[in-house]
Amino acid sequence: MTKRFITHIATALLAANAAAQTPDQDTTEPIQRVEITGSLIRRIASETSLPLTSIRAEDFARQGLTTAQQVLNSIPMNQTSVSSAQSVGLGTGGQSQADLRGLGGQRTLVLLNGRRIAAHPILGDSVDLNVIPLSALDRVEILRDGASAVYGSDAIGGVINFITKRQVKGGEVTVEAYQPQEQGGGSERRLNLSGGFGDLATDRFNVFGVIDVHRQLELPAIARPFSATGVIPSRGVSQTSGTPFPANFFSDNGISGNPAFAGGCLPPASVPNTSGSPTCRYDYTREVDDIPYTKQESYMGRASYKLSQDHTLALELLHARSTNTARVAPPPLAGIGLIMHGDSPYYPGGSAGVPAVAGLSGEDLDVSWRPLVTGRRADYSTSTADRLVLSAEGTLAGWDYSAGLNHSISQAASAFAGGYVIDQRMIDGVGSGLLNPFGEQSAAGLAYLQDSLLIGEYLRARMRATALDVRAGRDLYQLSGGALGFALGAEARKERALYSINRALASQASSSGYADAQDQSGDRRIYALFAELNAPVIKNLELNAAARFDHYSDVGRSFTPKLSLRYQPVTALLLRASWNRGFRAPTLFDLHGPQTVTNSSDPWNDPVLCPGGVPVAGANPNLACDQQQNIRQGGNPNVRPERSKTYSAGVVFEPVRDLTLSLDYWNIRLRDQISALAEQTVFNDYAKYQGLFHYNAAGTRLDDVSLITDNLGEVKTSGVDTSLLWRLPKGRYGTLALQIDGTWVRNYDYQNERGGAFTENLGRYADASPVFRWRHNATLSWQQGPWGASLTNRYMSGYTDQNAVDPEFLNQVKSYSTWALSGNYSGIAHVDLTLGVRNLFDEDPPFTNQSTTFQQGYDPRYTDPLGRTWYARLTYKF
Repeated sequence: MTKRFITHIATALLAANAAAQTPDQDTTEPIQRVEITGSLIRRIASETSLPLTSIRAEDFARQGLTTAQQVLNSIPMNQTSVSSAQSVGLGTGGQSQADLRGLGGQRTLVLLNGRRIAAHPILGDSVDLNVIPLSALDRVEILRDGASAVYGSDAIGGVINFITKRQVKGGEVTVEAYQPQEQGGGSERRLNLSGGFGDLATDRFNVFGVIDVHRQLELPAIARPFSATGVIPSRGVSQTSGTPFPANFFSDNGISGNPAFAGGCLPPASVPNTSGSPTCRYDYTREVDDIPYTKQESYMGRASYKLSQDHTLALELLHARSTNTARVAPPPLAGIGLIMHGDSPYYPGGSAGVPAVAGLSGEDLDVSWRPLVTGRRADYSTSTADRLVLSAEGTLAGWDYSAGLNHSISQAASAFAGGYVIDQRMIDGVGSGLLNPFGEQSAAGLAYLQDSLLIGEYLRARMRATALDVRAGRDLYQLSGGALGFALGAEARKERALYSINRALASQASSSGYADAQDQSGDRRIYALFAELNAPVIKNLELNAAARFDHYSDVGRSFTPKLSLRYQPVTALLLRASWNRGFRAPTLFDLHGPQTVTNSSDPWNDPVLCPGGVPVAGANPNLACDQQQNIRQGGNPNVRPERSKTYSAGVVFEPVRDLTLSLDYWNIRLRDQISALAEQTVFNDYAKYQGLFHYNAAGTRLDDVSLITDNLGEVKTSGVDTSLLWRLPKGRYGTLALQIDGTWVRNYDYQNERGGAFTENLGRYADASPVFRWRHNATLSWQQGPWGASLTNRYMSGYTDQNAVDPEFLNQVKSYSTWALSGNYSGIAHVDLTLGVRNLFDEDPPFTNQSTTFQQGYDPRYTDPLGRTWYARLTYKF
C-alpha cells in the first residue's frame, strides 16, 4: 500500500470534510499510530475496520455552526429529535441530545476526550450537548457502529467523541455574530478567549484555557408566518385549547357555554368552537416561542506535563453552564374546582355587565379560564456540568497505557419565572366574586392576580458520576500479516441521582406538572472488564475481537462480544464488516425519575366521558371533549435492561487517485426497548390501553393517563451510509474538493409492546416522529493561498405526515434542503476573517400538521425557523 493511498483511505474512513484539509499537505510525513474511537489498540487510522466519521473544528466556523447540536445536525446518520426548542412546553430543561440511527439520545454514547460526562439529570439518559466546549475542540469523531464491547451499555446506536486540543500555544480572541435577515428575534453572539503556554516536546509541559460564551435571543412563534397560529382551516389544523379567555363554563344544570360566544369570542387568540358547542377555543400557539432564549458558557482548562519521554500526566477541568427561558401560553385553569356562584357580580347577566346566557338562573358554574393578564408562563432552566479528569498515558515495559480518574457532576434547576399562579387563590378569587374570568379585571382584581404569581425554584436535580479506568495494549508477536495487537482494561464507576421537589411551591400550580411529584433518588455501582485482540492473519486480512463484562449493582450483569474484519484484496479496495451484541441498562432516571402530571401535547376526547366527541350525560365537555388531558410520566423501578444485535458490512474504493468512495450497510435489532408509549398510541386505541386511564372515584373526571417509562417491544432498523471524497490536484486557480456524506435508511419498524404488531416508521410520521429515508450533507470547498470558500447543502427527504382526522387533509411533508455559503481570508497577520450566510435561499420549513411539539405549522426538531441568516467571524491571534 502506498503512503498516498493510506492517506486517502484514512480520509475516507474518517470522512473528514475536505475544507479542513491543508492544500499543501505533505503525504510523505511519517504516519503516527493513534488510538481511534471504537478501539483500545493504537494503530494507523487507515487500518480500522469500523466506519468512522470525523469533522474538524475548522469546519464549524466555515459552515456557521455555533453549537454542538448544529454540528451533529450536519451528520446524516443523526436523527435529531431533542433540542433546546423542546424545552418549550415539554420540561426538558433546555437540553440538546444526539440521536444516531433514530434510536434516541439514550442509545448514543457521548464522550469528551474518550471519557464520560455525567448525563443531564432531567430525562437522565444522555449528555446535554450544550455543555460541550465547542471552541476548545480539535475534532469530533463519530463511530457509526455499536461499541458496547469497548465503551459500555449505552453505545448501541454509536459513539460520538468530542476531542479537544491537546495543547495550545499563544492566544486568540474570536467574536462571532449571526443575524437573521427576517426580523423578530433569534440573533446569536459568541465570544471566545483562549490561550496557552509551554510546549510538550521542548518544555515538557503545556497549560491552556478556553472561555466561551454564546447567546441566542428568543424567536416568538408569531414572528414567522408558518408558525404564527395553530388554526389553519385550509390545512385541517385546529390545535386549540378548551381553556380560553373569556372563560368557558359548565353549569350545575348541564349547560355548557361562554358569554363571549355570541360576540365571536375574542379573536385572534380566542375563537368560536366549531364543533357545535357555544364555547370558545384558545389558540395557544400564538403564545409560545419557536426558539427560547438560551445562553451557554463554558470554561475549560488543561495542564499536561511530561514526566519523561514515555510518560505524560494531564489534569483537565471543565465547567459549563447553560440557561434557557421557555415561554408558553398563560396557565390553563380547568378541572381544579374553579366555581363561580350566582351572587358574583361577574355572573353572566349580572351587575358587572357580563352578557347573559340563556338557561342560567344562578346555578354554580365550573369555570375553565386562562388569566391572560398574568402573562405567559416562563420556565427558567439552569444546567451546569463540572468535570475533573486526572489522567496518565505513555509506554511502560512495551505496553501503551492510559489511566484516568474522572469525576463529573451534572446539575439542573427549573424555576417559575412568570405567569404561573397559585391555584387556591384563583379558586378563592372567583368564588368570592373578586375575579372576573369573563372580561377585564377591576383594580382590586388586578392587584390580587399580581399577588398570586408564583416565582421561585421548584425542581433541582443532580447526577454525579465517579469513574476509574485503566487500559493497556501492546503488540504480542508477529503474524504473517503483521503484529498481533492485544489490549485490556477495567473500569469502576459509581453513579448517583437526586431529584428534589420544592413541594411548597410546585404543589400550588397544577399547570407546572410537578404539583404532586415526590423527591426521588437512586445510586448504583458498575464494574467492567474488557479486552480486544487485533490479528492480521495474512498480509491483507485483519480480524478483530473484543468483549466486555459489565456488572450493575441494581440490574444485573452482561457479556457483550464484538467481531470485525478488514480485507484489502487489492491496493484500491478495502472491505470491512463487524458484528456485536449490545446491552443497555436503564438509567437512574428510568428507574427513579419523579413522576409528573402535565398536559398532553394534543387535545383529545375522553374515550369514556366524551366518546367520538359527544359528552355523556353529566360530563363536563369543557374538560372531557377536545381538551388537553393529564399525562403521567416518570420513572419505573421495574424496568429491565434492553439488548441488541448489530452487524455491518462495507467497502472503501479508490478507482482513481483523487476519488474515494465508501458504502457501509448497517443493521440493528433492539429488544425490550426502554421508553414510554406515545400519547397518540394510547388515545387512538382505548380498548387496548384502557388500564392506563385513571378516573376519580365517582368516574366523572379523568385524573391522568399513565405513560411512565417501561419496556416496550422490538426495534428493527437498517440502512446504508455513503461517502464520496473527490479532491482535485492543486492547480493555477487553487484546490477544489467535494465531500458528500449520506445515509439511506432501508427500514425502521418498532413494537409498542412485546410480541405486538410492528409499526412502520420509515418515511412516515408514526406515533411521535418520522424517520427520514435519505439525508445528506455535501460540501464543495475551494482554497487558494489565504483565500477560501465553501458551499454546503443539507438535505432531508419528505415523509407522510401525522394522520389527519379528515382524509381530505392528509399531508405529504416536502423534502427540506438548505444551502450555506461562506468565504474566509487569512492574509492579514494574526487575523482570520469568515463571512457567510446560512439558508442561502431563505427556505421556510415544510408544512406539517404534527402536534407532538408545542410549535405548530412546522417541526422544530428537524428544521430551522430562522430563515436566511448572515454571519461574521473574526479571530485575532497573538
